[in-house]
Amino acid sequence: MARRLNNIIPYSRDYRRPPRWGMALPPRRPRRAGLSDPRHWLKLVIVTAGIGLVLLPGAADMVNIALSPASPAGCKVTKVIDGDTILLWCGTGGLEKVRLKGFDTPEVFSPSCPSEWARGIAATWHLRRIFFQANTVSFAFAGTDRYGRKLATATTDTGQVAARMIADGFARAYAGGAREGWCL
Repeated sequence: MARRLNNIIPYSRDYRRPPRWGMALPPRRPRRAGLSDPRHWLKLVIVTAGIGLVLLPGAADMVNIALSPASPAGCKVTKVIDGDTILLWCGTGGLEKVRLKGFDTPEVFSPSCPSEWARGIAATWHLRRIFFQANTVSFAFAGTDRYGRKLATATTDTGQVAARMIADGFARAYAGGAREGWCL
């Protein structure tokens, strides 16, 4: 107990603390993690979204590998890395990273802002769709860029890939040099 000074009792936590015995409160039961617990459903949604973000692009590329035609040179698109970068399997040279010429898309791996990343994802999926819908695909190779990727112009049965990406609004015309920003 606190000591009285001039009939004033200073505040003390001891006065507010209820005794541990005789409170007549029911004992606390731990909350069961069952189907009625919303935390269970939140964890399920987060895990499902994470798995979808990891597996969905890979599954789409697997479908492209299985169903897309090979070019006359024997090259086949195995993966769409970015809106303007693909991975080709050529029978003579193995796997090759190829930068498609004639257009520029927003960056996915080093974006300047969130809107550039979102546009880059949309451009990547649009390029996947272009290759998925194509009956024939051909590539005209023309050197390498500063990152060691082969440069190529891609053409499908509907026309040049660069022209279609630009016309659909997922890319800008690009002939080299300084890039324009994609942030709004």
